[in-house]
Amino acid sequence: MYYILVILSVFVAACAQMLLKQGARQNYLGFWRQYLNPWVIGGYGIMACSLVLNIFCMSCGVQVKEVSVIESLSYLFVPCLAFVLFKEKLGWRKIGAIGLIMFGIIIFFI
Repeated sequence: MYYILVILSVFVAACAQMLLKQGARQNYLGFWRQYLNPWVIGGYGIMACSLVLNIFCMSCGVQVKEVSVIESLSYLFVPCLAFVLFKEKLGWRKIGAIGLIMFGIIIFFI
């Protein structure tokens, strides 16, 4: 159960990165408005929730080395979300690299 929460935490962090990307795409006048806009504040707030969820899972028995490996799923979640939300390209090299990372995660847990 806690491993599923760690995976959810990684997905939440990937969603937070999408909010940060959206905030970076906006044009704001002034330094403070660029970094203190709803997208950026929301992204960092959601990232903090992901951190708290990770800490909770580690306090319930999930080992740090396992969390570190599961966090590699962000290399899957972030490009897929960027493809869907921002129409960023997924080339064959990137898809192959993601597959290699997923293979490594599977080998780690076997």
